[in-house]
Amino acid sequence: MTTLYALGLGIGTQNSKGEWLEVFYAAPLLNPSAAVASAIAKVVGYSEGNSAIAISNAQAGDIAQALESVDAEQAVLAKSLVSSKRPLVVTFIATDTNPASVPEGYLKLHLLSHRLVKPHNTVLAGIFGVLPNVAWTNKGAIDVNELPAIQLQARLNGEELEVSCVDKFPKMTNYVVPKGVRVAHTARVRLGAYLGEGTTIMHEGFVNFNAGTEGPAMIEGRISAGVFVGAGSDLGGGSSTMGTLSGGGNIVISVGKESLIGANSGTGIPLGDRCKIESGLYITAGTKVVMLDDTGAEVKTVKARELANVSDLVFRRNSISGRVEVVTNKSALQLNTTLHKN
Repeated sequence: MTTLYALGLGIGTQNSKGEWLEVFYAAPLLNPSAAVASAIAKVVGYSEGNSAIAISNAQAGDIAQALESVDAEQAVLAKSLVSSKRPLVVTFIATDTNPASVPEGYLKLHLLSHRLVKPHNTVLAGIFGVLPNVAWTNKGAIDVNELPAIQLQARLNGEELEVSCVDKFPKMTNYVVPKGVRVAHTARVRLGAYLGEGTTIMHEGFVNFNAGTEGPAMIEGRISAGVFVGAGSDLGGGSSTMGTLSGGGNIVISVGKESLIGANSGTGIPLGDRCKIESGLYITAGTKVVMLDDTGAEVKTVKARELANVSDLVFRRNSISGRVEVVTNKSALQLNTTLHKN
C-alpha cells in the first residue's frame, strides 16, 4: 500500500443518526510506518485514499494482535479499545488535502496539539464546513438538535446537564495536555492549538486552532487562527494578533522570537525577531509609520506592510504629534524567568 500521511485509532461520539460529532485520538501517528499501516489495513479492509472506518470492539482486538510484533505502543492502545463503550474508528489520511469528514478533521487537529505538525503545515481548508456545532457538556458531546430532549430527560432523572459551550471546536485540554505548559483558563485554548514547551497561557490569553507558540512564551493576549509566535516572545494583557479569519486576508501573521506586543496593542503584519509594539498601539498593514534614525531624525514615511518580517524594530506613538514612529530596538527582550517558569 502507499505511504500514509497520518493514521489514528479513535474513540468518538455519534448522534442518534450515527453521524460523528467528535473523535479522540490518544496517540495519532504522522507518517506511520508501512508495517503499522498494512497491519491495521488488513484487519479493517482499507485499500487506499482518505477514509474513516468504523470498527467493532472485536476488530480492535484483532488490530492489537496484528500490531504486537510491529508497534508495541499502538498495540496497547488498540487492546484498550476492546472494552470501549463508545464508537470506535480508524482514520487513514493518505494525502494531506482538505478534511472531508469529522474523524479526518479531528485527526489533523490532534496532530497540531500533539506537536506533530506546526501551524500551516497541514491542510485545514474547509474544516468549518465539515465540523458540526456541538453542545459540549458535563456528559460529553451532544448534537445541538438533540440537546433539548436530553436536557429534559436529565431533569426528569433529577440531574442537571451543564452546557459549557456550543462550538465546532472543543477545549484542547480535554483531548491533549502537551508537556511543559501552563493553561490558566482551559476554555480559551481550542483543540488544534500548538503550544510549545515552556508556554504559559494566562487567564485572558486565547489560542485558536492552527495557531500557537514555539515556546517558551507568556501569552496574556489573543493568538488568532493561523498566527505562530516565536520562542521567548510575550503578548501582553488585552493584546491581539490579526489572523486570516479576522480580516488579514491571505497575509500570514506571525510574531518573531523574543518580541513583545504590549498590553492592549496588536499587529496586523508579521513581526520579525526582537520587535516591540508599545502598549495601546495597533499596527495594521496600512498604518503610516515614520521611520527615525539613531539620532531621532526622520528618514521617510512608509506603510507598515513594508516593514513586515523586519527584525529589531520598536513601534511607538509620538505623545505630542500622535504619529506612529519606528526606531531600532537597541535592547533584546528578556522574559522574567521566574514569572515564565513552568
